[in-house]
Amino acid sequence: MRKILVRLMAVALVLAAPSAAASEPVKIIDVMVHPYYDAGILSGGRRMVQVGRDFDALLQSDRREDVAAARDKVLAHPELITPMTMMVLAIRLYDVGLRDDSVFWFYVAKDRWSTLSDTIDVSGPAFGGAEEAVKNFAYLAGPSINGYAFCDVGKQQAARVRAVDWVEQHPYQVIFSDRLPALRGDRRANLARSIAGLRKEVAEERAYLSDPKKVAALRAARQQNGADARYCW
Repeated sequence: MRKILVRLMAVALVLAAPSAAASEPVKIIDVMVHPYYDAGILSGGRRMVQVGRDFDALLQSDRREDVAAARDKVLAHPELITPMTMMVLAIRLYDVGLRDDSVFWFYVAKDRWSTLSDTIDVSGPAFGGAEEAVKNFAYLAGPSINGYAFCDVGKQQAARVRAVDWVEQHPYQVIFSDRLPALRGDRRANLARSIAGLRKEVAEERAYLSDPKKVAALRAARQQNGADARYCW
């Protein structure tokens, strides 16, 4: 699953622009990931959020202060917040203009899921379609969130480091539940290896983006495909 998410992020760096209306700013992320979220724009319906009763109303709101309040609730008690909740939070933060926060929580959601899937057998019925949902969130929302993130490569890299730090400092407590089947090996050791793997990915990305020629190529591609016009406003 981690490799899928990393590939999705890599594609988003360059392929963030759509085939039409390439100069129109993307101010709302219009996606649907059943059963957790539906922006309701293309469907002509009302926005739908189903991630938990403590968050649904706040994340359905178009008020910036409500979405920020949902973020603050996650910060206050992060132990059992699902990656799907964090993905919806990232989308809604983007929608209300808190896009730096959006980038951070998108990366946190991805990294929290990676630590879970590296320690727990997520293929069982206890997780339903959670793995597919996280993949779909990354695939559908990732281009817009990364499209904004890479307006400033330095800031994007800082967000990646902060996200891994946060995930390490606030481990997902579901990982330690005896009711869920663990993968082979000690859970805490597997969690530590997962975090180390995330840090390796961040280091590899940083090494790639430390090459001025590669950064120049990235910027040229974004100019060509319209990503800057759509996301750097």
